[in-house]
Amino acid sequence: MGIRRESLEDLMLRMGADPTHLADARAQADKAGVPLLDSLARTDGLDGTLLARSLAQTTGLPWRETIVLDDIDVELVRQLPLSMARDQGVLPLRRKGDEVEVAIASPRAMSALDDLRVLFGVPARAFLVSPAELRKATNAAYDKASRTASAVLEEVGDDDDGLGNDLQLGEDLLDDPNQAPIIRFVNSLLTQAIKEGASDIHIEPFEKDLAVRFRTDGVLAEVVRPPPKLQASIVSRVKIMAGLNIAEKRIPQDGRIRTRMAGREVDIRVSTMPVRHGERVVMRILEKGTVFSLDAVGMGSHESGGFRKLIRMPHGIILVSGPTGSGKTTTLYSALSEINSPDKNILTIEDPIEYELRGIGQTQVNPKIGLTFASVLRAHLRQDPDIILVGETRDKETAENAIQASLTGHLVFSTIHTNDAATAFTRLIDMGIEPFLVASSLIAILAQRLVRTLCVHCKEEYHPTAAELRDVGLDPDTFTGTMWKGVGCEQCGHKGYRGRTGIYELLAVSEEVRQTVTGGADAGQIKRVAIEQGLRTLRDDGLRKAMEGITSLDEVLRVTQEDVIELD
Repeated sequence: MGIRRESLEDLMLRMGADPTHLADARAQADKAGVPLLDSLARTDGLDGTLLARSLAQTTGLPWRETIVLDDIDVELVRQLPLSMARDQGVLPLRRKGDEVEVAIASPRAMSALDDLRVLFGVPARAFLVSPAELRKATNAAYDKASRTASAVLEEVGDDDDGLGNDLQLGEDLLDDPNQAPIIRFVNSLLTQAIKEGASDIHIEPFEKDLAVRFRTDGVLAEVVRPPPKLQASIVSRVKIMAGLNIAEKRIPQDGRIRTRMAGREVDIRVSTMPVRHGERVVMRILEKGTVFSLDAVGMGSHESGGFRKLIRMPHGIILVSGPTGSGKTTTLYSALSEINSPDKNILTIEDPIEYELRGIGQTQVNPKIGLTFASVLRAHLRQDPDIILVGETRDKETAENAIQASLTGHLVFSTIHTNDAATAFTRLIDMGIEPFLVASSLIAILAQRLVRTLCVHCKEEYHPTAAELRDVGLDPDTFTGTMWKGVGCEQCGHKGYRGRTGIYELLAVSEEVRQTVTGGADAGQIKRVAIEQGLRTLRDDGLRKAMEGITSLDEVLRVTQEDVIELD
């Protein structure tokens, strides 16, 4: 009499799987004509760990709930291309005795063990993990195994000018086992920049040097100096990736690279510019999938509560002011994400569109064909919008159209380049807008700056000197608190700072402010009235964050210098 073996489905049911999920997986497998195991691995809601445990019991393979990243030998990982690891569903971890430990998520991956034995020269021993754990560990392992640009540069031969073909979206920057050294060098630059959280990569040719710098936390720092003879090859490779004309070196070009890094989709905006000794390249890194939230931008409760009420007003204009790179777009995207709902029609006009916002209609301006901020705004008003975002108010026509939209029942968001909130009124009046229209349409101006945040691993308290306190407008005789500074450690690259946050100045337009604006007052008078109404300045918010240990006095002074001078 034969012994009936328990099926995988029966075993999973006995171990607590939801029968509905198993039925869905069986139906999908039958419909698509794929093995049940493949369908089980893709079924939403099904416990991947339970699947791995069930497979371990039916196959006799050991299983683990997690893979410890510190146990992974990066030199071992580097020998196996990332594409092969993903295609075969295997991840080599470490040598243990005369074997190599390999994580798999399906018994079907056992067929790849013979290939790994040939690759590593020793037998491969597999254990099972959940599909989600294998994906996460594979991305983390190849991210960890990626080398810096300096290390890759050492491999670039004198006579190697291989540029390769266009990078496809499906390719991953970390998957580069057999590529030409120039390709590996450019990929390593992008990989290193993404890992370090850089916002921009600068490639700058000089007479006898070629410099590569990253902008991290708002500060540029040199990372590598390739030989000048490689400049043409490096720039050409970037152009190929961005779909630009490599033969045209006399005019500026703009393009975009869409790629992946450790499974994460990344957009890179590329700008080339002819300079005396070649072409200068700047790449802006935009990581797709970024979640925008007002809780993450660094607003204190004072500003956050007021701003959340204002962005829910039925009509009016809300301006966000500050210099380039002060986080204005992030704040506006976060505001739109918070109020976005199926019952609202939200349209944006941007130059360029940096991030895709789900459920929001986004239009990119193109002045060459007449798509300006002003013309698109007029067209948007015929699209039955509730809320409109105008990327920048830079001229009278755009300002007039925005004011007209607000006065006809629309809520309008926009940015303007001014040093503080009060100056936004006078900037609009200087454009030629009547003071009474400015006063009646604006409901709030939010001025902001970005400051570097202190590294939580190495920051320490200290008592500032009298000179330091006077520099930021504090009275040394009455100040009783403490400040913080970063010492520098491995976690922050010995900089003392890691990451950035915003400081804010929210000027909600009260009746007193409206009367002051209509009366033709200058920015200083408007600001004084607003302070009497409860305005907390950029400097005030920065000092609060400095005393809380979020940032330093030096950072507050660096980004609010105009505020200190103006109020002294």
